[in-house]
Amino acid sequence: MKYKLVIFDFDGTLADSFPYFLATMNTLATVYNFPAIDANEVEQLRGLDARQLMKRAKLPAWKIPLIAGSFRQLMNRDVHQIQLFDGVPELLRTLASHGVKLAIVSSNSEENVRQVLGPDSASLISFYGCGTSLFNKGHKFKRIMITTKTNPTETLCVGDEVRDLKAAQKVATAFGGVAWGYTRPDALEATPGVIMFYTPDEITRAVLESC
Repeated sequence: MKYKLVIFDFDGTLADSFPYFLATMNTLATVYNFPAIDANEVEQLRGLDARQLMKRAKLPAWKIPLIAGSFRQLMNRDVHQIQLFDGVPELLRTLASHGVKLAIVSSNSEENVRQVLGPDSASLISFYGCGTSLFNKGHKFKRIMITTKTNPTETLCVGDEVRDLKAAQKVATAFGGVAWGYTRPDALEATPGVIMFYTPDEITRAVLESC
């Protein structure tokens, strides 16, 4: 087994929440006074990282926690609209059955994450690091590795955004980018240090293959 610990992002990695994100951000744009997302801009914006998106929206840093909190509240109300990507329950079940420790680090709330996962998949996750600020995932990654007594070389972080990669690089773990998330695959592929995954089965094989 190549990795003993896999730390997943949630939105765009395990959960297919991007359509909901777009609709909700346009609702919040009115409340917090930032530009709405035009349908014609979506593919262009999917090529930007989080800081570039903030610059585009001219969002001051102090507004980000407020917007994130409002988004979590709205998703909690509408959580029935969010589904896991195909193959995710099987991915989690297979990794757990082989003794791989599973964790989720997300800016979303633990309640939302558990509800979307459902009781069976949620029970497979040993560690939840939820409500994390956009640019502080590395701290949670390190804490989980210390708690599980897992070395960085035995850890794989899986996400769909460049900020996930940068957080993994800060704690010297491998990073796998998924091709089905918020960020366009070509934007992730162009970033050094990314292992690309195009199906959940590829994650399974990468984790369980012999060193």
